[in-house]
Amino acid sequence: MERLQKIIANSGYCSRRKAEELIKAGKVKVDGKVITELGTKVSDKSVIEINNERITREEKEYYLLNKPRGVVTTTSDDKHRKTVVDLIETDKRIYPVGRLDYDTTGVIILTNDGEFAHMIMHPKSEIDKVYIAKVEGIINGEAIRKLETGVELDQVVVKASRVKVRKMDHKTNHSLVEITIHEGKNHQVKRMFEKVGYRVDKLKREKIAFLTTKGLNSGEYRKLSGKEVSKLYVLANKKEREI
Repeated sequence: MERLQKIIANSGYCSRRKAEELIKAGKVKVDGKVITELGTKVSDKSVIEINNERITREEKEYYLLNKPRGVVTTTSDDKHRKTVVDLIETDKRIYPVGRLDYDTTGVIILTNDGEFAHMIMHPKSEIDKVYIAKVEGIINGEAIRKLETGVELDQVVVKASRVKVRKMDHKTNHSLVEITIHEGKNHQVKRMFEKVGYRVDKLKREKIAFLTTKGLNSGEYRKLSGKEVSKLYVLANKKEREI
């Protein structure tokens, strides 16, 4: 017996958070009965329907994409722009793990494994997301201190786990700053820099944990190996045990 939202997420239909929303909205049936209570445990043999469509379990797939600029991080777009899903050839219903802005480039994972996606995104897992930001102006020590001690976004204090200045160019009045975060709020890195008085001109996510875009040109992707997926679970579970 497993929680209903976990089974839905593991089926590849959607993320666990989205599954919870569907359950609360009365869109989910188990063996013909509408279920609205979160945490309801059901058998993996139960017939589960969402909006009267039966879900089936899919073989799990995990992809690492070097996202180009000008591509949206979603499964579909009402403006008919190219999405990260369009770049990957698969017949599985995959979706991006977290978000990168339209003009942000770099590492992003796509999968049909809802539990895995939830683990990567959850701040408690403390999976490093490392960004390289080109900011306007010469960044100072006070701004770095504020980024590391925390700034308020959406009435919540968020902070970088590490900030490192890679380069300061007085000629062009720009700084290149490496910033590592664990959360994934909307436009988080750009907003954090704005809070300390700097505008981000260019942003790239360089790493997720140990994963980089090495060997991948812009727009290219590869499958994650079983060893890489397992290693990510080990990293996240280690943090959970420490907590």
